Amino acid sequence: MASKSVAPVKGVRRGVSSGAQDASASYGAFDYLATMVAVVESGGQCLFANAVFEEVLGLSRRSVMRESIFDWFVDPTLLRDIVTAVARNEFATSRLQAELKRHQHVLAGDPLPVQVIVTRMDHTAHVLIELVEIEQQTRQEREERALDQAQANKELIRNLAHEIKNPLGGIRGAAQLLQMELESKSLTEYTQVIIHEADRLQALVDRLLAPHRRPHLVGDVNVHEVCERVRSLILAEFPKGLRVQRDYDTSLPEFRGDREQLIQAVLNIAHNAAQALSDRIATGDALLILRTRVARRVTINRHSHRLALVLHIEDNGPGIPEAIRDRIFYPLVSGREGGSGLGLTLAQTFVQQHQGTIECESEPGRTVFKILIPLP
Repeated sequence: MASKSVAPVKGVRRGVSSGAQDASASYGAFDYLATMVAVVESGGQCLFANAVFEEVLGLSRRSVMRESIFDWFVDPTLLRDIVTAVARNEFATSRLQAELKRHQHVLAGDPLPVQVIVTRMDHTAHVLIELVEIEQQTRQEREERALDQAQANKELIRNLAHEIKNPLGGIRGAAQLLQMELESKSLTEYTQVIIHEADRLQALVDRLLAPHRRPHLVGDVNVHEVCERVRSLILAEFPKGLRVQRDYDTSLPEFRGDREQLIQAVLNIAHNAAQALSDRIATGDALLILRTRVARRVTINRHSHRLALVLHIEDNGPGIPEAIRDRIFYPLVSGREGGSGLGLTLAQTFVQQHQGTIECESEPGRTVFKILIPLP
């Protein structure tokens, strides 16, 4: 007897069960989360994986849902026991640390350390598994501390600058009046020193207050135009011994921002790097890399963003001294003799005015500043 061809049931994709499809529809809200989330059966069969889970694994949701959740962990023994216990309602929730495998094309397949939160879902034997990157958690905590510190610095700088500015004007005026009364040229040299130093302190105060005074001039910004401007300025100052390498993602869109502020922020970081490379410049092997990328599902300053610009400014210098590594964005902290300690503070302020942040990783031979700015 000839076999009958059966038309596929409308609304059910081949290779994905109708139950999995129903789960995808029911749990679609999890796609808006910035953390990895999966819904699994007690045996580990994946019923749903959100968009962030797909991105981190480097595989499509369809591929993820064909396999057991346990297949994606380096050592799933403890997780398997916990999922079984939670599914049986032996306890409602549990946490553990584990290493998540990733597809070989994602960061060369390096395992990703994660905090795993296992929770039983009401009225079902299904289990909700949430994965938080340990590095991401640490970064968010560091960002929150940096944001709080930046706000405190802003208030401190503003108040201190105003307290300094008023007596400075009086000191300078008194020195000028005294200079007019003095007949001895040798004595007027002292008043000139007072006036000169008062002017120097006034310029420092103006630099501290500048980011808070200057209006935010918003327009369309192309990050690669910003990078090229900085590159040309750096090479003009350091024409020999320094190579500035471009590594751009040309698909990055324009965004709204203050172009001049961003040029100044990137220039401050790149200029600091170039100055730190003085020994390598002398030997002719100094390297500065400007790298642009796009990041997805990023949390910046406690806010989740669908897309973000990532700009790396990397050098092969000696690294930031460990003693000041945690304080480099504080005002008046400098690792270079004669440095004002304001360049990175101003850079962080300008980037924060774009709802972004700056991170830094440093070790001897490699320092990377990473600027993150939300994209529309």
